[in-house]
Amino acid sequence: MSAITSSDGTSGHWVPSERYPDPSVQVLDPSFAKYRLLLAGVERLATGMRWCEGPVYFGDARCLLWSDIPNNRIMRWDEETGRISVFRKPSNNANGNTRDRQGRLITCEHDARRVTRTEYDGSITVLIDKFDGKPLNSPNDVVVKSDDSIWFTDPSREALPMASASTSTAISGAAGAWALRSRMG
Repeated sequence: MSAITSSDGTSGHWVPSERYPDPSVQVLDPSFAKYRLLLAGVERLATGMRWCEGPVYFGDARCLLWSDIPNNRIMRWDEETGRISVFRKPSNNANGNTRDRQGRLITCEHDARRVTRTEYDGSITVLIDKFDGKPLNSPNDVVVKSDDSIWFTDPSREALPMASASTSTAISGAAGAWALRSRMG
């Protein structure tokens, strides 16, 4: 396990290091020392978000996307220019993001209570929003397995501070981890 601290040893204002290994990365548990990359440093890409989650890298587009949940947007960092922009707003309080085996964005949306896929043309396809006729709670994190199945978590809405008051309450007994295995284009 590692922690990131500022150059003065506190967890306050962050300052980038100009040397390697980056002194702001400290090994807290010696059993993790073998995983530390000595020629890697910590770089701050953006500020101004309130609660970020779900980073996903698009190597072919040389960009990183992530969710800024309370601000109801998905952000984009361009690797070539370093520019930060809004990729999608509103995002239905998107949280977890990943790519499917075809390179499309898969997103868990808290507010809309669904898992979606962003097609190459930018249109959005709902992959799942109900199970046994009942709406999902609040899809959270997502990953795509090598067989193209989509695995996601769907915790109870009461446990999530971003759950919208405009939607109904959690579905009794439906919170958990799910696998979506249908063959979808």
